[in-house]
Amino acid sequence: MALILGIESSCDETAVALVRDDRTVLAHKLATQEAHHRPFGGVVPEIAARAHVEAVGPLVEAALAEAGVSLADVDAIAATAGPGLIGGVLVGLMTAKGLAYAADKPLIAVNHLEGHALSPRFADADLAFPYLLLLVSGGHCQLLLVGGVGHYRRLATTIDDAAGEAFDKTAKLLGLGFPGGPAVEAAARAGNPKAVPLPRPLKGSREPHFSFAGLKSAVARAVEAGIYTREDIAASFQQAVVDCLIDRTARALETLDNDVTALVVAGGVAANGAVRISLEELAIARGLPFVAPPLWLCTDNGVMIAWAGAERFAQGLTDPLDTMARARWPLDPAAEAARGAGVKA
Repeated sequence: MALILGIESSCDETAVALVRDDRTVLAHKLATQEAHHRPFGGVVPEIAARAHVEAVGPLVEAALAEAGVSLADVDAIAATAGPGLIGGVLVGLMTAKGLAYAADKPLIAVNHLEGHALSPRFADADLAFPYLLLLVSGGHCQLLLVGGVGHYRRLATTIDDAAGEAFDKTAKLLGLGFPGGPAVEAAARAGNPKAVPLPRPLKGSREPHFSFAGLKSAVARAVEAGIYTREDIAASFQQAVVDCLIDRTARALETLDNDVTALVVAGGVAANGAVRISLEELAIARGLPFVAPPLWLCTDNGVMIAWAGAERFAQGLTDPLDTMARARWPLDPAAEAARGAGVKA
């Protein structure tokens, strides 16, 4: 059985894991940066990069110690090589390169999005290709046909902001703190999802993509109106996001004629309970299995990078030590740029 060391550092969490290709996790270490960024209401790239530098070495040592193995026992070293905040990506990738060189081990440069895309297969050994994936996080909102390791067809993306980005902005407008996603979900439990009239951008449209910028602006206007409770705004916003995600995902299933093994969700927003429940209901209505990773595997973590590394290693896919870090790295380079997508493509 192959043993993979995985390093994740694409945003504001440093994570290291040791995972066997039989899905056994020998160690998983994570250093969060929430306290670093909370005063600013969002992630500050320079602060994030410096925190990764401080955390990654000790985490590697701690993971190896917990697993009771040495670098000599590791078969390959996987690290996020993009996309993400380039400073943080560089820290993790350069660490992996140094370890790979020193221990004479193969390097596996993992696309962070592929880490999310394959994480449901870590959680469910029976999940077979091809499946429809809703990848929804702070930086990305895409529908992907996952045909195999390294084989992705993007069916839709956001033409402006990601859903997670909208959650964070809404939390900031409502004074709910950072990180925004869990804060909005908690406030929404005490609110009325029908209290505030908010738009559902592109809902019912033949346009395959997502849009959340207009929804963010509508939330800002609702806050300025001063006539709604923040719990009602949070609940109404969350319901609007759910409605958009379900509508766009249903459209993608129609274009595929349900010719997939399952409906799958991954990414940070996949931890949202309302999103998971609604997607499961959609899957049941379409006669499809629904697969979602456990909550801890939805947010950025080292296990998903190690597992993606294991999947790639099994295919004989390794990378040279001069592999470059990338701030942008689409899973489907052949996909047409969405209208207005810009860097979100």
